[in-house]
Amino acid sequence: MNSVIDTAKTWLTDFFDPQVKKEIQDLIEKDHEELKERFYKNLEFGTGGMRGIMGVGTNRINKYTLGKSTQGLSNYLKRVYPDQELKVVIAYDCRHNSDTLAKTVAEVLSANGIKVYLFSELRTTPELSFAVRHLDCQAGIVLTASHNPPEYNGYKVYWTDGGQIVPPQDKEIIEEIDSLRYEDINFKAKEELIQLISSEVDDPFIKASVENGDFNAPGKDDFKIVFTSLHGTSITVIPEVLKQAGYKHVTVIEEQAKPDGNFPTVKSPNPEEPEALEMALAKARELQADIVIGTDPDSDRLGIAVRNLEGEMQLLNGNQTMILMTEFLLEERKKHGFKGNEFIASTIVSTPMMHSLADAYKVECKTGLTGFKWIAKMITDHPDQHFIGGGEESFGFMVGDFVRDKDAVTSTLLACEIGAMAKASGSSFYEALIQAYIKYGFYKEKLVSLTKKGISGAEEIKQMMVDLRESPFKSIDGSEVVRIEDYNSGEARNLKTGESEKLDLPKSNVLIYVAADGTRVAARPSGTEPKIKFYISINAPLQKAEDFEKVSAELDAKIDRIIAEMKIS
Repeated sequence: MNSVIDTAKTWLTDFFDPQVKKEIQDLIEKDHEELKERFYKNLEFGTGGMRGIMGVGTNRINKYTLGKSTQGLSNYLKRVYPDQELKVVIAYDCRHNSDTLAKTVAEVLSANGIKVYLFSELRTTPELSFAVRHLDCQAGIVLTASHNPPEYNGYKVYWTDGGQIVPPQDKEIIEEIDSLRYEDINFKAKEELIQLISSEVDDPFIKASVENGDFNAPGKDDFKIVFTSLHGTSITVIPEVLKQAGYKHVTVIEEQAKPDGNFPTVKSPNPEEPEALEMALAKARELQADIVIGTDPDSDRLGIAVRNLEGEMQLLNGNQTMILMTEFLLEERKKHGFKGNEFIASTIVSTPMMHSLADAYKVECKTGLTGFKWIAKMITDHPDQHFIGGGEESFGFMVGDFVRDKDAVTSTLLACEIGAMAKASGSSFYEALIQAYIKYGFYKEKLVSLTKKGISGAEEIKQMMVDLRESPFKSIDGSEVVRIEDYNSGEARNLKTGESEKLDLPKSNVLIYVAADGTRVAARPSGTEPKIKFYISINAPLQKAEDFEKVSAELDAKIDRIIAEMKIS
């Protein structure tokens, strides 16, 4: 505790604001537990950047922790691009303090002689990614905590390609940040270097989104869409994108249309959660709509609900939408003829069905670690190949390469194109998914997230990963475990032959069990939330559509048995 108090006392110098010093002094005198939570570590960059609870302290999001990160980034940019005019674009979402924190970040960059393009109002994360290359910037920053609770905020850094920072930049930037004291932050803004932007980027982004997501689907005139922005940023762009693409029946959930960092109508602004889309689903039932789409606060993830075989609205998971979107893009590309250099992309914890899909179309499926920064890196690393589309299980998808991060804006349009085209041909989005299961195998996935908060929670998660490595399961639901992939050690072990092979990916704290029957269970601590996540994937053949419900129920029962056996509920 003494080291925590010593760290906290470094924030009592005149460099820090009076109210900050008062709050810290009160904590030192009255609340050591809270003081420990705030100062026991520094916030770190995870899979989605730096994310944390807002407040005073080294383990909190505030003007000083973001200022230090920005000072480190400024130093790094000057070192890497010594003879160039440096330019950085900044966007922010609907969260509390996002606008003021974005202004602070802009001021620090300008104080270091860097030209800043700052969006005048909140904008989506995909538009920020687009803006980096559109404005010819060396970097971009977005202030967002995605779908985390209201007390959170965050900071994501993008590089010249429009993708989030990856090795070696991430490590080098972090080293630069860690070498600084807070007193090294230059807060003395040069306002003449800060330029507010809006329509000059909005219009080209909307145009590009429509160009990439509109396939002139028939049936738009009577395709009914219910859309909710869940109090987030997508309200600034998605209705206009759908309008320009020719959709006339778009109903926006007005109660959730106003950006609001309290997210007052939902427990969590996460489209992965069925409860978040409840208002939209009710409206869809009232209007007999064909599709419901909801996006998270920064509009990089989307949740989709469509009518199932009984005509009821059913929320699809990220793997299901990814498969149907990728198949649609492949089919459209096929019409123009494959050139042999195409690839799709996914992640190690997403559905293996993507590989079955790639095999069927004779294209490559590249697989990366969790996070779209790895998919963006694939595009940059392979300029001779053509990226068609790809996604990950956590409700993210990317259409083409004009945006280099998951993009709920263009993906929303693409989902509507699939639905409208299917309806016009006498089918539906859901029936198209069943047909995909018949063609490529019926893959079913389940994500189990266990929340473990605070210092003790972090220790518990750490121990769970140790146990899974040191005392591995021998079988899963009666099927022998034949392979263990440990991305932390960078090795995969064949348990039948005893042979090991190197995994050709950067090291990451992910462990994957593979059973003889094709079952896969991945364990991974979240990089942005106090959670450990288990990703279960199983599969079975589906011969005909009439067997869908029966096989689906059998797969559900198998997943339930696996969860019980592994004690991860």
